[in-house]
Amino acid sequence: MFASLSMIAHSVRNTLLITSVAIYTLGIAYWYWSVRRLRDRKGNPIPNGPVGLPIVGCFPFLTHYPEHVVDKWAKEYGPLYSLWLGNQLFIVVSDPIIAKDLFILNGSPFLPEKKCSSSPRLYSALEESRIHHTVICEATVLVQELYRYGKAGEFPINPQPHIGRNSLNNMLMLAFWIRTEGTENPLVKMALRLSREFMNCTGPTSNLTDFLPLLQRIPNPSTARAKRLRQAMIETYGGLVKDVEARMQKGDDIPDCVAKYCLLNQEKEQLSDFDVLTLCAAFMIGGVETATIIPAYPEIQAKAHEELDRVVGHDRLPTVEDEKDLPYIHAIIKEVERCYNPFWLGTPHMNTQELTYRGQYIPRNTVMVLNCYTLHHDPVRYPDPFAFKPERYINDSYSSYESANLGNPMERDHWTFGIGRRICTGMLFAEREIWLGISHMLWAFRMEQTPGEPINLKDYDGFSGRSPVTFHVRMIPRHEKVVEVQ
Repeated sequence: MFASLSMIAHSVRNTLLITSVAIYTLGIAYWYWSVRRLRDRKGNPIPNGPVGLPIVGCFPFLTHYPEHVVDKWAKEYGPLYSLWLGNQLFIVVSDPIIAKDLFILNGSPFLPEKKCSSSPRLYSALEESRIHHTVICEATVLVQELYRYGKAGEFPINPQPHIGRNSLNNMLMLAFWIRTEGTENPLVKMALRLSREFMNCTGPTSNLTDFLPLLQRIPNPSTARAKRLRQAMIETYGGLVKDVEARMQKGDDIPDCVAKYCLLNQEKEQLSDFDVLTLCAAFMIGGVETATIIPAYPEIQAKAHEELDRVVGHDRLPTVEDEKDLPYIHAIIKEVERCYNPFWLGTPHMNTQELTYRGQYIPRNTVMVLNCYTLHHDPVRYPDPFAFKPERYINDSYSSYESANLGNPMERDHWTFGIGRRICTGMLFAEREIWLGISHMLWAFRMEQTPGEPINLKDYDGFSGRSPVTFHVRMIPRHEKVVEVQ
C-alpha cells in the first residue's frame, strides 16, 4: 500500500513539474510573440528583424563569428533592425546617416546610467607635454625591446605581449603615473589577462545571464566569472589606487594623473571607492588591446619603408609632426582600424525614452548598437571591402577624431572609436599612441613571417573583443641606426 502511495505521489510530482514547465514555456512564448508586436500610440511597429527562439531569443545564432550573422541580418532586414536576446530588445544600426540621426542629432535619450561630470576634464587635468613625452618614450622602448628580444632579427618572436606592454605603460602613466619593466612583470601579465577577460564579457553575445533573469538568481559559470573578474580588478587596480592615495597622504609630490584627480574630487563628484577604481581601470582596459597585422602584407610594408626613408631618413625616429608628410603610413593605420577593428559592435547605448524614427518605434530601455562590421564592409563606401588597401585613404588627411566630427557621416573614415555620447574619450591619446608605435616599428624593422607559420587573418582570439591569433615574426633591423635608438 505504501509503495502504491509513493508511486502515486511521484507521478503527481512529475505531472506538476511537467505542467509547470509547459505553462512557463507557453507564457514565455506568448510574451515573446506579444513583444514582437510592440507599437507606439500611432501604431508604428518596432523595426523588423529575426524571430529567434522562445526564452533565449537570437542568442544561439550569435555564438560563432557573430559578426557574419549580424551582417547577414543587416542585408536581409535592412540598416535598422531589431532582435531579442533573452528579455532584452536590441536595435542594430548599420547605416552612417541613421547612426548620426539616432546617436548624435537625437542623442539625448541615449545617456549613460551614471554620469560623472569630471569625465570630460580628466584629460585637461593632465599636462599635454608630459603625456606627449610619455608616448614617445614608450614607442622608443618598444623598438629597443623588439630588437633585444628578437636578437637583432635572428629569432622569431611574438610581438603582441610587447605591443601590449607598450600600450599598458602608456595607460599606467596616464592613470597612476607608474610604468613596468619587461613583459615578465606580474602586473603586465595580470593587466593583459584582465583586459582580455573584460573584453570577452562586454558584448551582447558573451553572457546569456545578462538577459535571462532566472539565470541571475542561480549560480552559474557566467556569474562566477563575473565575480572573479570583479575581485581581480579590485585587487589589481584598487591596489594601485590605494598606493596613490597613501603617497598623497604622506605628502609625496605626485604628478597629475587620473587616480590623483579622482581622489581629490571624490567627495565633489560623489564617487565611491569602486567608482574611482572603475574610472582608472577603464583607461587601462581601453588601451591594452593593440596589435598589428602589417607583417602579413610585405608589399605594403615595402611602400611604407620607401616613404619613411624618403621623408624621415635613418638618422632619427618619426615624430607626430611627421604624420602629415607620411600619408601612406597614415592610410595603413586607418585601413588596419577598418579591416581589423577589435570590436565588431560599437559600445551599446541605452535608450532612456521612447521615440519613433522613420515610422519605426524604439521603446524605452532598448539597447542600441552600432554594427561596425557591416559599416566597415559596405561595398559602396569601400569598394572591394574585404581587401586590405591603404590606398583608399591616401587622400584622407583627417585624424580619426576630426573625421568623427565631419558633417557628412558618409565621409567618416571608420567607426572603431564609436559614436555619440559613448565615443572613445581617449581617442586623441589612442591615435597618437598607435601612430608612434607603428611608425617606429616600420622605421626600425622589416617584419617577416616565420616560414610554416603564416599569420592567420581569418580566425581570432576572443568573443566580444578580437585580437589576432598568436603569431611569430622576425623583426629584422633595416639599418645600422636601429641599434643606436635610445
